[in-house]
Amino acid sequence: MDRMIYTAMTGAKHVMEQQANVSHNLANASTTGFRAQLDSFRAVPVVNGGLPTRTYVVDATVGADFTPGPIMQTGRDLDVALQGKGWLAVQLPDGSEAYTRHGSLKLNENGVLQTQSGMNVLGDAGPITVPPDTNISIANDGTISGTSGGRSSTVTVLGRIKLVNPEEANLQRGDDGLFRTRDGNPADADARVRLAGGALENSNVNVVDAMVNMITLSRQFEAHMNLLKNAENNANKASQLLSLT
Repeated sequence: MDRMIYTAMTGAKHVMEQQANVSHNLANASTTGFRAQLDSFRAVPVVNGGLPTRTYVVDATVGADFTPGPIMQTGRDLDVALQGKGWLAVQLPDGSEAYTRHGSLKLNENGVLQTQSGMNVLGDAGPITVPPDTNISIANDGTISGTSGGRSSTVTVLGRIKLVNPEEANLQRGDDGLFRTRDGNPADADARVRLAGGALENSNVNVVDAMVNMITLSRQFEAHMNLLKNAENNANKASQLLSLT
């Protein structure tokens, strides 16, 4: 009976955590470039001085679904969507490197190319700066070209966005929603990654699947609670039998 209590108790706890992750996915169903969170659970034995007869549930891995989301055309010059696998490299406030697929870019007051959250977009030689009164275009390989607002039609290459494609197993999500390499080393640029200009990638969260998953988790939590009630009833019956003897 105590084994049932351990399994039901820890199972209910992690089902609640999985419900929180599914709720987080649903809340980001319309977030550009969002990657759905995934959970995986496994049973492990309770190690103590006696025999490992009890087991409990642990969260084995919390990963991400790297399936590309649908691409939506916007027509905005500073919107880019990654075609297939790949990431945009951005610079964090501490100078380290992180990766995102949120391709809605902007220029700050100093002409530095940034994400909408204010992170500098990295190029081959660091952050990319655009001169004033310059019309820019972004090629599918990440090259940023600019033409001045005057009569001159000279096209100047201003830089190239650093596009990377590290191993998915080496990526982990941070609390800020950005991805980083597990070993902390910056990923190398990958010339095979391609962009689609004037477009954004939608979230890859399937709302219908997430809602069905939420209903399933609710039923699983109810089943764990019923197991605990059964354990309590069994304990009461056993106490009654012992009192009679």
